[in-house]
Amino acid sequence: MSQITTHVLDITRGLPARELPITLFAQTGDAWQELASGITNSDGRIAGLLADGVVLDAGVYRMHFETKCYFNANNEKGFYPFVDIVFELDGTNSHYHIPLLLTAFGYSTYRGS
Repeated sequence: MSQITTHVLDITRGLPARELPITLFAQTGDAWQELASGITNSDGRIAGLLADGVVLDAGVYRMHFETKCYFNANNEKGFYPFVDIVFELDGTNSHYHIPLLLTAFGYSTYRGS
């Protein structure tokens, strides 16, 4: 399993958010380096965002969710064209699950398991 996983749920529809582009970045000084990207499947997940066995160093990371693409595909006007979730890894090689609960006019996240 990928060290970093995500799950996007459209809580207005009560369904997974499918075909939503996501990019994972690592902070390097004052810049961001792209590490991986993908598009959510029918379950709102990206299988294998990072290859099995890839372990990220301690540091600050960002998941960029292209919510405008998702809203446009569903003929919906959203307020947030994208959502960035910035988080810090402690270097213990733990699994990190970064879920996004999404509506057109709000979102929430938490550290999942």
